[in-house]
Amino acid sequence: MTDTIFALATAAGRSAVAVVRVSGPRSSEIAAALCGRLPSPRLASVRTLKHNGVALDAALLLRFEKPASYTGEDSVEFHVHGGRAVVEALLAALSELGARLAEAGEFTRRAFENGKLDLAQAEGVADLIDAETEAQRRQALGQVGGALSQRYDRWRDLLVQALAMLEAAVDFPDEDLPEEVAERARPGLRQLSAELNAALADVSRGRRVRDGFRIALIGAPNAGKSTLLNGLAERDAAIVTDVAGTTRDVIEVPLVLGGYKVLVADTAGIRETADVIEAEGVRRAKAWAEAADLRLWVVDGFHVKQADARPESIRVGDWLILNKTDIADADALAHVAERWAREGLTVLHAAGTSSEGPEALRAALASHVADALSGAEFPAATRLRHAERLSEARSYLERALSDVGLEVELAAEDVRLAARALERISGRIDPEDVLGRVFSTFCIGK
Repeated sequence: MTDTIFALATAAGRSAVAVVRVSGPRSSEIAAALCGRLPSPRLASVRTLKHNGVALDAALLLRFEKPASYTGEDSVEFHVHGGRAVVEALLAALSELGARLAEAGEFTRRAFENGKLDLAQAEGVADLIDAETEAQRRQALGQVGGALSQRYDRWRDLLVQALAMLEAAVDFPDEDLPEEVAERARPGLRQLSAELNAALADVSRGRRVRDGFRIALIGAPNAGKSTLLNGLAERDAAIVTDVAGTTRDVIEVPLVLGGYKVLVADTAGIRETADVIEAEGVRRAKAWAEAADLRLWVVDGFHVKQADARPESIRVGDWLILNKTDIADADALAHVAERWAREGLTVLHAAGTSSEGPEALRAALASHVADALSGAEFPAATRLRHAERLSEARSYLERALSDVGLEVELAAEDVRLAARALERISGRIDPEDVLGRVFSTFCIGK
């Protein structure tokens, strides 16, 4: 028999109201032991909770009968006063009455096992709880609502239709079937292949919305990177001095730009150095910048020759920030900016010590991030697991297209394997260890 589980569903600590959830076959029995007469399902009622003759609290009680609950099981919610003593007394009483504390993600795992959610929707629940920005909320809510699963189900239906044609050609070769029935599967497979290619090309967008768009401030020592970071963050996130090499490690600051989560990193000044600690900082700076979604090369506009020198490892798509423009020669900087613009770089001016410089840069970055992460279609993949299964499905599909018309049996098997790869995203046939890894990332009360 399935255990009856309980957990605090609201944040720990002092609050006006705390919600304790109970789910499992003995939920109603345990609730009755605490409050006596139970309310009708889905009818909120105030009850005095007592255990061993001692009053615990006056609580609002909600009861749900299976399958009409979040988990698909009989469930009860106790809405009690949020004092620590009240919550601990209720949790202790539930334990003594035979329920056990839920494991991380166990409520949502039960919802998945009882068919209330598929695995992609369950992951959306976790993302919705962790959402910090409007974009993350929209993406997670769409995933919880089944937008991602519906897209994968449509692709699977295309594979099933193609498989039916291929298997007909295999199973009934001597029957009076339309000529080249197997060839009729090819257009649908080609269409799906194109959609999978587009999804995989877009694979990083959903993950960047969830995890954050990474921006690196990089450049020579004393170019003004730390001052610029502080201006963007609107606080003293990094130490600023006149001493070259002050920043020796990567300083990461989370921001919200254009409704999206962004991680901006101040890095050690790039230069040759015999100092072991500074050299390690330079190595880390280069590594962080290499993996960044956008790199901002900050150069000292006051020293025109330095600004005109080509930064190390600059690449197409990088931005060049001509800093300290408030004390630089305007005509000389205009020449430098024109030169870099001709090379295809985005060139911006900034005055790190002025509020206008960071504000203009913040607006430009917000526009860039919004353009990079927004899209007409729902992101095809929000996790690495999704991307791996999509890539697997595409590989089988490409092999099936090469086999159609040659070895129909092999093509049918590849189409079947492609469908199975898509099914794994929604969790229809995922093994136990995969489920364990997914739900272990949840908080206890979910």
